[in-house]
Amino acid sequence: MTLYEKMEAAWDKRDGQAYLDLHHDEFQMTWHSSGRVSKKGDTSAEQMQAIMERSQIKARRCIYENDDIVVQHMFADYENGTKDATMHVTLKKDGLLWRTETGVTSLET
Repeated sequence: MTLYEKMEAAWDKRDGQAYLDLHHDEFQMTWHSSGRVSKKGDTSAEQMQAIMERSQIKARRCIYENDDIVVQHMFADYENGTKDATMHVTLKKDGLLWRTETGVTSLET
């Protein structure tokens, strides 16, 4: 099973801990919208599960994955009515998610 498939399975089960376990201890995510950098310890398993439960991910797909990188794209609908298209590009380290950068496009009409 690929890392992307493990991420997808954890998300579908709404298993915040399993999802976080796929992240390297040095994990960082850079948010292009704000420049903010999040680290693995910034989100608990309970918070991750709440995020999973509040969003509806559609048309999720892995564009590319190898031993060094995962590139994924998805559409998300949130309970506040927001709709986004999101691209995640993640470098891997030791077989885990290590450095992610995101780009989000609002689909508001």
